[in-house]
This record gives sequence, structure tokens and C-alpha cells, in this order.
Amino acid sequence: MIKAAVLGATGYAGIELVRLLSGHPEAEIKILGSKSFEGRKISEVYQNFNHILDIKCTELDLDEVAKCDVAFTALPHGASKSVIPQILERGVKVIDLSGDYRYDDASVYEKWYGEKHSSPELLKESVYGLPELHREKIKGARLIGNPGCYTTCSILGAFPLLKSGIGEHKNIIVDAKSGVTGAGRGLALQTHFCECTENTKAYKVAVHRHTSEIEQELSKAAGEDIMISFTPHLIPQKRGILATIYINLKKPCTQEEVLNVYREFYGGEFFVRVKETGALPETKHVAGSNFVDIGVVVDERLQRAVVVSALDNIVKGAAGQAVQNMNLMFGLDEATGLKNAGFYL
Repeated sequence: MIKAAVLGATGYAGIELVRLLSGHPEAEIKILGSKSFEGRKISEVYQNFNHILDIKCTELDLDEVAKCDVAFTALPHGASKSVIPQILERGVKVIDLSGDYRYDDASVYEKWYGEKHSSPELLKESVYGLPELHREKIKGARLIGNPGCYTTCSILGAFPLLKSGIGEHKNIIVDAKSGVTGAGRGLALQTHFCECTENTKAYKVAVHRHTSEIEQELSKAAGEDIMISFTPHLIPQKRGILATIYINLKKPCTQEEVLNVYREFYGGEFFVRVKETGALPETKHVAGSNFVDIGVVVDERLQRAVVVSALDNIVKGAAGQAVQNMNLMFGLDEATGLKNAGFYL
């Protein structure tokens, strides 16, 4: 059994990790780290775990973490990089759900996060944990930068068109909507019920941190540095991200030609479902699951592909993808513990 520590276990991404790991046939949760709920059983903090899991939450103890095989750090940005080097020194593999180890270049992190990176040398070995793109590197890694939710949805939606050479590298637009869990569990006026319900709004237009992650990975597909226009929106639902991506085509293409690009690129991917012509993704089809649904429409008038992708922001966009990475790192089938269908209702 893989002995796991979840640090930051009582946030939304952390508790989703706990839910998935508690039903994983090859993993055993040994540590639930939580400063806010230290000493309390997880089944008291989240009562859906009654009769399922009664482990007490504890404050961080690196000597105890050292007894585990893997540590999931579901900590705030900035906090992760203060503890991860010490965890690695103790021989424990790390899957980090913050943005601290997602970047190839420390200067990009420092620009978008507004603080110095305290262990830039680890960025040289950390692997961007998107299995559909970096599977082989993930298998041999000891440090994974687990991608963000908007980024996973946007990168997987756009990557095949850029990699194939069909999509233009300029004027790429990503218009994305997220459920409120994407803002985390902390109290803030903008996520109060009366502020969110019956309301949709754009935020952090042109300055959202995930822009830099999307650009980093799509630049690899394009073979050159690219920039995108990314606009996130908050929508009144708990889970889900839906991204609509606009990419101009270099030459006239039919709907079937573009769909074939996606079918071929994701043909062997269990967690990516490419829709047929006439069908487009919906968030309720992926909520609660580790699946990404992708649909494509070719606007022949404008010679443009409109790509729609959807996922659950705290499963494939966070905790589920982290478990998928763990499976790869420990030689398991990457779908182990993740094959459940979505909630739908």
C-alpha cells in the first residue's frame, strides 16, 4: 500500500483528495495535515466521512511525514515551497497542488506571483503533472507540480491544434467559466451566497496567474513562445469549468478534419473524451469525475476552430489529477481509483 500524507487536508482540493484516497485500493492515508482543525477528527470537520474515515488532523510534523511514501501538498501558494524541500530531503515523493513548482522558469513564477522563489533549483527537476502530455517524465519524478484547473481545461483543449500545425499561434482567446469552489474555502465577500447566486462576472481580466501556465505549455506545442488572451468568469455553481477556446486556422479545414486531429491525439487517453460533431461538453457530464470532455466546431466563415472543453475543477483540475499522477509515480494503472462516472445530478 502507498502510505500518503495530505497536507492542507481541509480545503476544498485537500478534502477531495481525502475522498478519492479513502476509496483507493492501493493507498492508505496516514496523515491529514490541518493547522485550523488540529486535533479534530476529519469526520467531525466533514461529516460525510462518518463511518468512512476517523483520522485526526494534525499540524505539520516532518518526521511523521518522512514515514510516508508520498505527500500531497494542498497548501496555499507560497506555503508549499517553504516545506517541500524538507520533505524531499526525507526521501518522500511530493505532488504539489499549489503553483509553486509548475514553472520551468523561476522568473515567470516571480513575475506572476509577486514573490521570490526560495528553491528555484527544484524547478529544474519538477515535472508539470499533466499526464496526457508528460506521462513518461511523471513516472520517474519525485516532485510534481500539479496543474491548475483553468490550465488543465485550456491546455488540453488547445494543444492538439497547435501541435498539429493547423492552428495559428497568434490571437488565441480562452474564455473560461468556473464554479465557486475554484476560489477555495476561505471566507471572502465575493464568494458569499448572495454575491454569487444569480450572478456571472469576469474577474482578473488579462492578469490571471493561470495565463502564464497555459502559455508555458502551449508554447511547447507551438514550438515558439506564444501569448494568449485569457478571461476567467465566476458562475453560480459549485463545481466545474467550461472553457471556450478560439483558434484561427492556417488553412481552410472541414469539421471532420479538425475532429480527426483530436481523435488521433487523444485516441489512447482514457480520461479525455472527444465529442462527435453536433455534441458539445457540459459541466454536469464531468462533475465528480476525472474526465475532460472536448468538443470542436469549425466556423468556416471565419476559418476558425471553436474548441469547448469541460472538467471538474477540484477533480481533474486538482485532486483527481493528483491521484492520477500518484498512480503513475508508483507504477499503477493511472486510472486506479478514478474510474467513477460523474455525478450528473
